[in-house]
Amino acid sequence: MRYLITGGAGFIGSHLSDLLLEQGHAVQVLDDLSTGSLENVTHLQEHPHFRCTVGSVADERLVAELVADADAIVHLAAAVGVRLVVERPVRAIETNVHCTEVVLAHADEQQKPVMVASTSEVYGKSEALPFREDGDLQMGATSKARWAYACSKAIDEFLAMAYWRERSLPVTVVRLFNTVGPRQTGSYGMVVPRLVGQALAGEPLTVYGDGRQMRCFCHVADVVGALSGLLSEPRAAGNVFNVGSTEEVSIAELARRIVEHTGSSSEISMIPYEEVYGAGFEDMFRRVPDIAKIKSWTGWSPSRSLDEIICDVIAEYRGAQVELP
Repeated sequence: MRYLITGGAGFIGSHLSDLLLEQGHAVQVLDDLSTGSLENVTHLQEHPHFRCTVGSVADERLVAELVADADAIVHLAAAVGVRLVVERPVRAIETNVHCTEVVLAHADEQQKPVMVASTSEVYGKSEALPFREDGDLQMGATSKARWAYACSKAIDEFLAMAYWRERSLPVTVVRLFNTVGPRQTGSYGMVVPRLVGQALAGEPLTVYGDGRQMRCFCHVADVVGALSGLLSEPRAAGNVFNVGSTEEVSIAELARRIVEHTGSSSEISMIPYEEVYGAGFEDMFRRVPDIAKIKSWTGWSPSRSLDEIICDVIAEYRGAQVELP
């Protein structure tokens, strides 16, 4: 198969490229490097079946050419990170919605199957845990920039499903829950690499809010395994799948474990949300996926524990010349 991965020089896209190439497929990456990096795919540059194009998914002519050369498209390109979304909501909305429009339109013209990456954020403030793919979504007020990302990705999903129902375009949607691992940057609010970097630098670990909010973190190697399984399952078209771990941890406990695994003497500091994101910021207390659907369809379930994830991120940071004080 020849795969086109938008956002393929990003954290998840680069790992998916690794896996697909290992499986014998050809991979074409398109990335504008706004949040991705060529460093993520440097090790693939000499691979005979890998190509990387620096450009925007908003460039319709370019996307049309790349779609024509592909057998299937994985659309990962998106505005990512809570900080980026809160500080630049216009960019987040325009990037997420318009770029998905472009990809789906050109895929439809050529009847190429598409996988669209969505997010657990679309569940919003719902308390119907664990989150099921057919459950109701509960968004916050439009006056809160916090919810711009969730709404934009929900629109992506509605558009994808509309192409499936109205035009029979084979589209699969995956809702990702806190993917973590090597190559992820903490620059856009990603909590695990940010806290690991602080611990290794001997700085206070900054936990936002009271630290009681619960999250589930899934290793990127497990996530791309799930995506690969769905890409090879033709029945997945027209469906939405949760992809994530069901192992919950509070952010305060996450910080404590990071301090323990790094052997750091850093303290844990609680920072009010208002100081980080401004007044009126809202967050979800818990996010837990129901992964029964993907397990029943492909047999997939995550295999790596939270402690293994933390240790992998620490190992990468130490290899990047970040050392304990």
